[in-house]
Amino acid sequence: MPPASTGASTLTVAASTQSSPVADTTDRLEPGRPGYRRMSFALFAAGVATFALLYSTQALLPAVSASFGATAGQASWTVSAATGALALCVLPLSALSERFGRRQMMTASLVVAVTVGLFVPFAPSLGWLIALRAVQGAALAGLPASAMAYLAEEVRPKALVAAIGLFVAGNSIGGMSGRILTGWIAQLWGWRAAVGAVGLLAVACAVVFHFMIPRARNFTPGTLNPKALARTVGSHLANPLLRRLYAIGALFMTVFGAVYTVIGYRLVEAPFNLPQGIVGSIFLVYLVGTVSSAAAGRLVGRLGRRGALYLAVSTTAAGLLLSLGDALAAVLLGLVLITAGFFAGHAVASSSVSRTATTGRAQASALYQSAYYLGSSAGGTLGAVAFHAGGWAGTVALGLLAVLGVVSITLYGTRAARAERLRPAAVAPVQN
Repeated sequence: MPPASTGASTLTVAASTQSSPVADTTDRLEPGRPGYRRMSFALFAAGVATFALLYSTQALLPAVSASFGATAGQASWTVSAATGALALCVLPLSALSERFGRRQMMTASLVVAVTVGLFVPFAPSLGWLIALRAVQGAALAGLPASAMAYLAEEVRPKALVAAIGLFVAGNSIGGMSGRILTGWIAQLWGWRAAVGAVGLLAVACAVVFHFMIPRARNFTPGTLNPKALARTVGSHLANPLLRRLYAIGALFMTVFGAVYTVIGYRLVEAPFNLPQGIVGSIFLVYLVGTVSSAAAGRLVGRLGRRGALYLAVSTTAAGLLLSLGDALAAVLLGLVLITAGFFAGHAVASSSVSRTATTGRAQASALYQSAYYLGSSAGGTLGAVAFHAGGWAGTVALGLLAVLGVVSITLYGTRAARAERLRPAAVAPVQN
């Protein structure tokens, strides 16, 4: 989920090795070998298309509201429907990729999502627009999990981090550039032209993916076993630490989804009155997330996982409070802090899921993605409702409530860990 990717690439490398174990790595891809560069460009293009499409309407919500006479809460469903459908479909589509293949699942996901994207600009009503976006989000759910699995099976372990980094970069650039592109095009020709441009960008990326992605050499089809999948998912949900990590990811994304869904409405109104193009360019702040998520590993090394979470949540809270100011500089600095805190917290939580799950890592990570995108969906809608009811202060209040939830869960985890460490010492005298 990864620097500035909004989290879809948080599936771990180890996740995919369970269904398709491959002992021999001599035929795997690595830098300098035929196919590695093609594979890298293909997955980079797929990442750009995925996140450009997924959040294509987020920077356009004020224009969508004006076009359909909708409130912020109603228009926000054009984002929440896509992320919510993705959250619901990640687990089943990742299971299907075990049976039918990673490459096939990625191709099918892109084809459906891109095709729907070409119809989005012609949506006759807000209801139709939301429905099309939901289908698009469901289709896109098949790509992130399959991409991580494909890389784990086809790339040599020593080259895996670099390969995943390129896919994550595609996610980041797609999510950011899609928002910026739509903002400027909407200012000139309206929101329909803007989402149409994103659709054409996604078509070009899909064509690149289709012609450049190497065929899978190391995939071994598995059998669909719903009972086994249910047992694995149930065991993860029964793990208290994993449940806390899922909740933390969802709450962090609630803050992020609320802020970036609503910020456009605030900036186009007084006292800022910014044009749509400038509002779209605000998403350049996402680059801060690339830095903070990359620094998360060092923070954990110095402060521990919970210490890093406390720092991330404090940074996010400080940004929320600072953004209440009426000076544009204060709002922008607040967004920087919110973004830095969110991505650091997300990186810590998602990587902790990977370390905690000793079996069924693919499902553990898919559950984290589901919680993460459900948080995005809830945050976008609730943040817009709070903005409609109480202005930006209402959205900030919602964000602070979610932040308080993260703090409470982390404190509970700290106390539970302390109690676990003290328990053997308390039992020892009795045994003697």
